[in-house]
Amino acid sequence: MQTHKAKQMNQILDMFKRNSLLIALVVVMVLFEIAIRATGHGSMFAPQNFTNIISQNSYVIILAVGMLFCIIGCGNIDLSVGSIVCLVGAIAGVLMVNLEINIYLSTAICLLVGIAIGAWHGFWIAYVRIPSFIVTLAGMMLFRGVALLVLNGLTISPFPPEYLHYFTSFLPAKRADAFAVTMVVTLVLCAAYIAAIIWSRASKIRKGYEVDPMGAFAFKAAIVVAVLIASGYLLGSNKGIPVILILLVVIVAAFSFIANQTTTGRRLYALGGNEKAAKLSGVNTNRLLFLAYVNMGFLAAVAALVCVARFNSAAPTAGNGYELDAIGACFIGGASAYGGVGTVGGAVIGAVFMGVLNNGMSILGIDANWQRTVKGLVLLIAVVIDVLSKKRAR
Repeated sequence: MQTHKAKQMNQILDMFKRNSLLIALVVVMVLFEIAIRATGHGSMFAPQNFTNIISQNSYVIILAVGMLFCIIGCGNIDLSVGSIVCLVGAIAGVLMVNLEINIYLSTAICLLVGIAIGAWHGFWIAYVRIPSFIVTLAGMMLFRGVALLVLNGLTISPFPPEYLHYFTSFLPAKRADAFAVTMVVTLVLCAAYIAAIIWSRASKIRKGYEVDPMGAFAFKAAIVVAVLIASGYLLGSNKGIPVILILLVVIVAAFSFIANQTTTGRRLYALGGNEKAAKLSGVNTNRLLFLAYVNMGFLAAVAALVCVARFNSAAPTAGNGYELDAIGACFIGGASAYGGVGTVGGAVIGAVFMGVLNNGMSILGIDANWQRTVKGLVLLIAVVIDVLSKKRAR
């Protein structure tokens, strides 16, 4: 009996360990809320601020998802994503604003430019085997310079209203229906989530896999449902569901499926775990690395289209520091600096964690230099924990 209780306790502790970042995120949000209320700066959970957090960090989530696939493959990174965002945004401004080309054709051209840049990086990294740090550092300078040439040092604005509508609008269109529609969608998502985790648990039990105790399972499900309902309430109390949130959900769901349910995803993890072993097993490691950077270029272009819509301009300073936010989100979210470890969900939580730090410190009026200091320390701590855990495992 004692052994059974000890086993249950270990399972519960393991569950808390696996969800430690999510718990830390909740704790940080609560602490910020207490500090913000105590200083009379309003509330972090004000409906409008909650919507702003989503909009402000949409680009980080998109870039972090792409960066994760690079990091999984042998710990590679891409330092050029901020410059790609600037360049693609500049091209979008020239096409849509200056030349008044159709927004759909312009969007397609921008995405193709991002894919081409990703292929350029992927060729040198995967086939010529130049270190990713060097290739993407060169890309960071190269594409920032090209962007400045395209913009000629000027900011291009405003963008066509029909283009802005796709990234800055809300559903439903009528403000009066916002709360009711948002809550209905939220409850449907909650029901779908509960059905999915129950089916997954039953499937694991049938196959003989170890699962969390029922109490821990129910507790985790209740927390997720409570967060979904609270988020839906806050969004509904403002303007409804941001269209950009739908785009984020589609991207996160698609790349989670690729990482967890496809042969390509499993091979990418194998590449990061041990490239030589993966190659001996018949995995085309060069092609995988190449595709990881093509994907990064594509998602950087998507992030660029989101950013120019949010700011309603293409500026020479766009994208500054974006690569650091994306890399930081991945490592804070549990990705390993050695490759082979990391999840899309973890990268998203890491991006939200960074966004909450930015938002909370901004509301409190903390100097921007101190904000960078705190973010740097958080990133260092995340990497130190990863390195120490790897040494302990050895």
